[in-house]
Amino acid sequence: MRTQVVTIHDVARAAGVSPATVSRVFNGGRVTPERAQSVQQAAEALGFAPNRLARSLRKQRSSVIALIIPDIENPFFTSLARGVEDAAQRTSLSVVLCNSDEDTGKERRYLEVALGEQMAGVIVAAASQDDTDLGPLIARGVPVVAVDRRPHDAEVDAVRVDDQHGGEVATRHLVQAGYRRIACITGPEGASTSEERLAGYRAALRAARRDEAVAEDTYVRHADFRVEGGRAAMRELLALPEPPDAVFVTNNLMTIGVLDALDEVGRTPPGVGVLSFGDVPWASLVRPSLTAVELPSYELGRTAADLLLQRMEGSASPLQTVVLRTRLQIRESTAGPVAD
Repeated sequence: MRTQVVTIHDVARAAGVSPATVSRVFNGGRVTPERAQSVQQAAEALGFAPNRLARSLRKQRSSVIALIIPDIENPFFTSLARGVEDAAQRTSLSVVLCNSDEDTGKERRYLEVALGEQMAGVIVAAASQDDTDLGPLIARGVPVVAVDRRPHDAEVDAVRVDDQHGGEVATRHLVQAGYRRIACITGPEGASTSEERLAGYRAALRAARRDEAVAEDTYVRHADFRVEGGRAAMRELLALPEPPDAVFVTNNLMTIGVLDALDEVGRTPPGVGVLSFGDVPWASLVRPSLTAVELPSYELGRTAADLLLQRMEGSASPLQTVVLRTRLQIRESTAGPVAD
């Protein structure tokens, strides 16, 4: 009769903890004495022994880290990648850049490659809150940092911006500028950045006593964080019986599509206010210049790389989530509505 192999997941289930906690117990990481005892007792009861060979292999990993991002064409992620690379180069690490295209299947294959090639660590901007699975990497003790977006229930270090606060500040600015029918074009449902920026929009409308607009979400559209998604969403909004007089667009590429859709019908800012979450180099050069939420993209990448390097060097400090703030750059595209 074949003996069943006891895995780290079996121990985690028996101890009532995550696989990452079991990994930390057997690899010298920091956990509470109570959890450590629960893990040890579960391991003894199940006859589990840490894989010494696997542990020794981990020490032989290459000096290569993986950076998995959703869209290399987005200037935000390009700048983020530069921050990662600059930090990595200081310690002679090489960075392999992987573009997931917001596709969880493609992302999963890259994560499997990182594991199979025994890469030194992984930085990932998750394609999905719910479907991105970092468990296999965590279970094998591979250092992982989530950047910009964080999957649910992933016990990893994370670096992100305060998306909800940024969305609230942006929408409040549109309210204060005098716009009445304020739309929000956000990203895919399930992406943390989409949901948090939308939550900020709704919070600002509630504070302005626009409760009916929040309840009905008449002016909310989900798109794909790309130019065509923004264009299609804006066309839908313009076809409403009472089209919006302002739009908060939750990423820079969709903003290009929004501006194009407005130009098609001869409506331009600030008559229709346009505010982009994510600044772009040309924002101050176009006419009218574009109001935007400035994101610390380079700093996000650099900070994520620094956190990863600390874990690779054996840091057993508690998991961290570093939250960076945004800044609103007010320009001409939100100067106020034109009277009907």
